[in-house]
Amino acid sequence: MPVDVGVAGMIYGFIRTHTPYLSTMRSYWFGDVEDGQCTPSGGDAQAKADRIRSIRTSMESFVPLTWETAVACGACRDRAEYIAKLREICFAAADRDIRQQYSGKDAELLQMVRTLDEMDTVINLLTERAVEWYQLRHPTFTRKYRKTPAHIVVKNIREKSRGALSFVAGEIERLSATRTELAKAVSGRANDVMPNTSALIGGLVAARLMAHAGGLSDLSRMPASAIQVLGARTALFAHLRTKTPSPKHGIIFQHRRVHNAPRDCRGKVARVLAGKLAIAARIDHYRGVADPVFLESAQARIDLTGTVAENTPGKPAVKENES
Repeated sequence: MPVDVGVAGMIYGFIRTHTPYLSTMRSYWFGDVEDGQCTPSGGDAQAKADRIRSIRTSMESFVPLTWETAVACGACRDRAEYIAKLREICFAAADRDIRQQYSGKDAELLQMVRTLDEMDTVINLLTERAVEWYQLRHPTFTRKYRKTPAHIVVKNIREKSRGALSFVAGEIERLSATRTELAKAVSGRANDVMPNTSALIGGLVAARLMAHAGGLSDLSRMPASAIQVLGARTALFAHLRTKTPSPKHGIIFQHRRVHNAPRDCRGKVARVLAGKLAIAARIDHYRGVADPVFLESAQARIDLTGTVAENTPGKPAVKENES
């Protein structure tokens, strides 16, 4: 069948323009340069920043840009104006990236989790300081303190002390109450942002996993092996440096199936759980809605592994530092 010459020319022109290996056209932020001729690109700084994002260049045919090329194209009058415009474009690109980063559905949840962690640190430090202060007045209090929950200790200090110490204990109690409300808010927010992950391990633990990963997008790209040890950084680096036994789990140890399993079976349960969490995180990131079919099958698999592990006789514990 004969081929129309005009159609063939159009096809060749399209391929030549859009294929880096065949095209001599070079694209820059200010326009396209081909065979010594320049076609300027219009738009403001934001439009040019978007254009930079869309440019794809083969390094085999890439020609470094000089400000003289931009002047010849009419994008600027001299080097100073070229640098000023390029600076404006860079600021526009950075502003867009920052807005996108903070507009993500997990951005607020990430800050909530980090605030919760900071509050835990502050409460623990203040409680320890208040107890040491109280011991100066009641030297026999040490043994009782070790067997009593922290919130009860703080309450006793507030009720039995006077002056500044009682006031500090009261502030710790109020901060603990605020922390409890924030934890509920984190769990509720996680159920909205990460419905599948939260359904498997609970909203609070899911939020902590996401925070350690750096965000939902980062968590969704992690392999199951990395999710399994998230939160066990100290033990992991100790394993890499001193060849101690590698950690079997991190944050996911808080899941009932993991911490209820015999010590020698926890690694297996943690691997299964981490595998399902990796899939759940991807569904949360790319779909954003709960998947009942997946949740049912994943929960059944986790429960089966956990049940088998709990009914398996435990082996004698081996000391980790034993050589």
